[in-house]
Amino acid sequence: MNRKQATIPALALAGLALAAGVAARSRAPRPLREEARFPHQVTGAAVSADGRRFVNFPRWTDDAPVSVAEVMADGSLRPYPDARWNSWRNAKATELAVQNYFVCVQSIVPDGRGNLWVLDPGAPGNERILEGAPKLVKIDLATDQVTKVIPVPGDVALQGTYLNDIRFSPDGRTGYITDSGARGAIIVVDLVSGRSFRALDGHPSTQPEGDVTVEVDDRPLRRPDGRQPFFAADGIALSNDGRTLYWQALTGRTLYAIDADLLRDGVDEEARGAGVRKVATTHVADGLWMSRAGTLYLTSPGDSSITRLVGDRVERVLADRRLRWPDTFAEGPDGRIYVTASRIQDTVWFNPGAPASLPTRLFSFQP
Repeated sequence: MNRKQATIPALALAGLALAAGVAARSRAPRPLREEARFPHQVTGAAVSADGRRFVNFPRWTDDAPVSVAEVMADGSLRPYPDARWNSWRNAKATELAVQNYFVCVQSIVPDGRGNLWVLDPGAPGNERILEGAPKLVKIDLATDQVTKVIPVPGDVALQGTYLNDIRFSPDGRTGYITDSGARGAIIVVDLVSGRSFRALDGHPSTQPEGDVTVEVDDRPLRRPDGRQPFFAADGIALSNDGRTLYWQALTGRTLYAIDADLLRDGVDEEARGAGVRKVATTHVADGLWMSRAGTLYLTSPGDSSITRLVGDRVERVLADRRLRWPDTFAEGPDGRIYVTASRIQDTVWFNPGAPASLPTRLFSFQP
């Protein structure tokens, strides 16, 4: 064999090795990118169609000075939509009209129609609801102005309710909210009339699973007095065609779904319950997100990871120790997925002596 002939198989082998390396890299987990850092506990995140990023800070263990903020290009925060809506303070609870301020914001979600909706459970410290405080606030992203406030009345946001997260029907007329509080439910809101009602109220699918223990850092999550957390329906997602709603109790490992038609007003509750179906056995999960590509993502606080639904099972997408309690998802216009790390296991609820204000972060990854 001459020298030229010997070079050909060598080049072929090198090409195969290069191709194998590219394939291996394409299968490798996508790196997690830090987007911003915050001095207070973050839960929700949102990204607008033009790439603007927003976050929210609930009043859980501290009196957060800002409830909803836009994350600017340099990482600084701008109170959104303005300073007045963010001027509530716990010490002023008896002085300010709860319907005109953000009291304890849990979630912020764009509706795909040019609006950002702010979900305010109205329960500082995740405790007693302040009468009249639970609400949905609609903000026009083009003008940065509040255009609508929908109160959630006391016969829907019961004492002990915690409005957790919301998804919107493609036609923009209906919102679906999980109640993760004392009596789990799916709360359905007519975004035009403002009327709301409880569905699957007390149904097994919206309740904590009694045989599930929330574990973080390889040990059960416990309060100082030994109590474990029991969180009802929490994560929520809607199929892109708006026909199927998904949810899961945080203290649970079962992903459920229902045809959205069964959540219309006037449907018999027994028929609703019969229409609930089990989708998959998963893991303890907080946030759910249906991407525009049709992939359902789940956060996994127990092992600081993110998974996705594949058929009737979940598979890991990435794990990173920086994801201390991956909480809520958002999606950018380029398909990039954002996720907050809210560090719930590090709060004074579970760690006596921890600071009231926990620094937290926003991350992203490219699916």
